[in-house]
Amino acid sequence: MSLLNKKSKIVVKLGSNTLTHETGSLNLRRMERLACILSDFKNQGHQIILVSSGAVAAGMARLGLERRPDSIEEKQALAAVGQAELMQVYERFFAAYGHVVGQLLLTKDVIDIPARRQSAENTFRQLLEMRVIPIVNENDPISIEELKFGGNDTLAAYVALICGADILINMSDIDGLFDSDPRKNPDAMLITRVDEINDRILSYAGGAGTDRGTGGMITKIKAAQIVTEAGIPMLIVNGKNPAVLYDISDGRHIGTYFAAKKS
Repeated sequence: MSLLNKKSKIVVKLGSNTLTHETGSLNLRRMERLACILSDFKNQGHQIILVSSGAVAAGMARLGLERRPDSIEEKQALAAVGQAELMQVYERFFAAYGHVVGQLLLTKDVIDIPARRQSAENTFRQLLEMRVIPIVNENDPISIEELKFGGNDTLAAYVALICGADILINMSDIDGLFDSDPRKNPDAMLITRVDEINDRILSYAGGAGTDRGTGGMITKIKAAQIVTEAGIPMLIVNGKNPAVLYDISDGRHIGTYFAAKKS
């Protein structure tokens, strides 16, 4: 049974490791394939909201840097350069398949301040009514610690709430949640379904995967807590092969499914 209805509102979150090569440069082949598949989903009647990481990584590649900087100021500057790079690529790829994209850069006060949240809800609603694909990222170049989401896993969860999404699909560099780190333990078992996020589930979370990303499994589980409490399911899948989205649409059970709590 497919997790998607005929006309679902889908938030797709893409991590830095999904969007980049090991060199840190953008994986254009994968991004184009993603744009093609998401455009196909749009053609089927779904509404798509894309939460995209990768600004700092794209900025590093654009400026020829091999190592992620340590200072906040450098990361913010790289995000400013990389965000422009990302949007150029997305605009070009989605336009090739007949779709228009729009950019939203958010800070956490959008959630904390009711008037700003209402404004964000109105903007998302209008963009979707105009058949635009919103592409969302945290406004890293101007964010201060008090206004940060703490990673795009958390951002994607709140975007799902603001948009009233039917599902959040978190495309990562791992197949889902395992009972131990599969990078270290070849016998690690994939947890295919989580009905309750308890201490046992939280104990399975590890750290960040590579220098190109900032989020680990713990941030994904916390994102799942946010959306499932609000009645929205979440799925963690490996984004290495974007065609995994068709598997989801066709009802194949892949990744880790976090069931929404009933009202």
